[in-house]
Amino acid sequence: MTEHAVPEDLQLKLDNLPKSPGVYQFKNDDGKIIYVGKAKNLRNRVRSYFQEKGASDPKRDMLVSRIVDVELLVTDSEVEALLLENNLIKEHNPRYNVRLKDDKSYPYIVVTNEPYPRIFPTRQIRRDGSRYYGPYTDVKAMHLMLRTIRSIFPIRSCDYLLTAETIARGSIRVCLDFHIRKCEGPCEGHVSPEHYRAMIDQVEQLLKGKTRVLRQLLEDDMQGCAERLEFEKAAELRNRLNALKTYQDKQKVASSDFKDRDIIALARKEGDAVGVVFRVRDGKIVGKQHFPFTGAEIEADADIIEHIVHRYYTKTMDIPPEVIVPYELESQQALESWLQEKAQMRVQFSIPKIGDKLKLLHMCRANATFLLDEIQLQKLKAASMLPKSVEMLQTDLHLPEVPRRIECFDISHFQGAETVASMVSFLDGKPRKSEYRKFSIRTVEGVDDFASMREVVHRRYSRLLEEGQPMPDLIVIDGGKGQLSSAVEILRELGLESQPVIGLAKRLEEVFVPGESLPMNIAKTSAGLKLLQRIRDEAHRFAVTYHRERRSKSTLQTELEEIDGVGPKRAQALLTGFGSVRAVQEADVEALAEQVGWSAAKSVYQHFHAAETEQESIIENGDS
Repeated sequence: MTEHAVPEDLQLKLDNLPKSPGVYQFKNDDGKIIYVGKAKNLRNRVRSYFQEKGASDPKRDMLVSRIVDVELLVTDSEVEALLLENNLIKEHNPRYNVRLKDDKSYPYIVVTNEPYPRIFPTRQIRRDGSRYYGPYTDVKAMHLMLRTIRSIFPIRSCDYLLTAETIARGSIRVCLDFHIRKCEGPCEGHVSPEHYRAMIDQVEQLLKGKTRVLRQLLEDDMQGCAERLEFEKAAELRNRLNALKTYQDKQKVASSDFKDRDIIALARKEGDAVGVVFRVRDGKIVGKQHFPFTGAEIEADADIIEHIVHRYYTKTMDIPPEVIVPYELESQQALESWLQEKAQMRVQFSIPKIGDKLKLLHMCRANATFLLDEIQLQKLKAASMLPKSVEMLQTDLHLPEVPRRIECFDISHFQGAETVASMVSFLDGKPRKSEYRKFSIRTVEGVDDFASMREVVHRRYSRLLEEGQPMPDLIVIDGGKGQLSSAVEILRELGLESQPVIGLAKRLEEVFVPGESLPMNIAKTSAGLKLLQRIRDEAHRFAVTYHRERRSKSTLQTELEEIDGVGPKRAQALLTGFGSVRAVQEADVEALAEQVGWSAAKSVYQHFHAAETEQESIIENGDS
């Protein structure tokens, strides 16, 4: 067992962890949440990260090495911890948690809450009593379902709000669908709400995959019509049955017990993972949904399955009595309790060992493996396909390697004050904003762009070298020969003589390279030059935005420093605590005292409320 060295403050927390269920949040030295997890026993789970058994895991070791603090949220039950964990992951998007790669909004089929319900596809869920079926990851399958419904059932396709009042007024007339027997004409009262509701109930059986139950209902209705000599109605029901049989023939038989269940399987490779959910209703596969994940190096297979379970059943109303999974889940009892409460029936997880269920699980895993291979193949294609502008840039600058990753620096100041710098990063011609950096100039007095450039280049690349991070394929300096020479000087001091670096002058859009007094001869219409200009403009925008933020903050802080008893530190404390001068102005003395103490709080309050105090004094003197 290998013990990980931990900070003293963190060790004190580890020694006093509760044994309650809850959620833990690991933070780095910047106070940023880098991992969120749940636990049935917080003490055992959190301490396990620092007492690693067996072979070392590089990604896990990296996480543990960056943990400097842990924050706990104790819950009353494991179910609450499960739900809270997923909400926190969505809110903070921690770096080391597994991430759903494509969380786009899939469509549903909605049955509206109306006297004569409508049925149509939607991506928006409204809490108005309507029922939603889905989501459908395969839009073609959803449209096939809608066509099947309309071919079997004469439901209305109009958007009218049909109530007893609108029908009684006679303001709505039947459309062509009524005359060709695609609709029974509820808009003119040709069908009762009870009859229409019974038909919608049958539609919902089909949406739930209960084709066997629906088929029996239609056969009973047809037999009853024939016995009552209603042969025309019996013929319509026969046609519906034929359409239903055609739809059933397209479904794959999964098991012979005609039971409802969901099957969940997982395939993973390196940092990618894909989960697949099969919906089996009446023994047939009626739907499939897949979940691609990234950042899955740390998470165990069973933990990713738990994420899939929560994601899937959060968005669907169709919960079967049995869920088949490939592994024993740590939060299995909590998940069962959550699903049972949501479905209002008993829901059980099972791990098959033999028989049809195991075959279904293998089929589901094969689908997950196929999808994972497709995703990784697409990543390889994307990696090999470079934008034309990036290829042109390599040609224009005579670079030994394709400049896939480019970093660009810009210096910004206003009349010699508040000098700042920015660095933007582009990968394959596209901005990677997560890698943008801001710099406050620390060592340079006054206006000296060359010295400022030396400082930020040294800070950036000395840190990359210390952390063992790769260098960019190209460094772009916003400026002419002077700024470029300053950057080259620092790169040589760091032992990076072979690092590709250029300067881009604003005036004539000239490109300078180290050791050459004249600019390179690059066509003004070159796609590579246009890419450089776009990167330079983005660096300038980012620097100016940061500079404005600094100036605005400095101006507000100066306004507070004009108050007696308030210096730079107290002004900063007030702005940090209240967020703005207006909020400081509106605060009472007690709230101000929490930030700067009673003496300074009274001075601040009197400064902003002097006019009110004077007016009150005048009124008191007048009354006397």
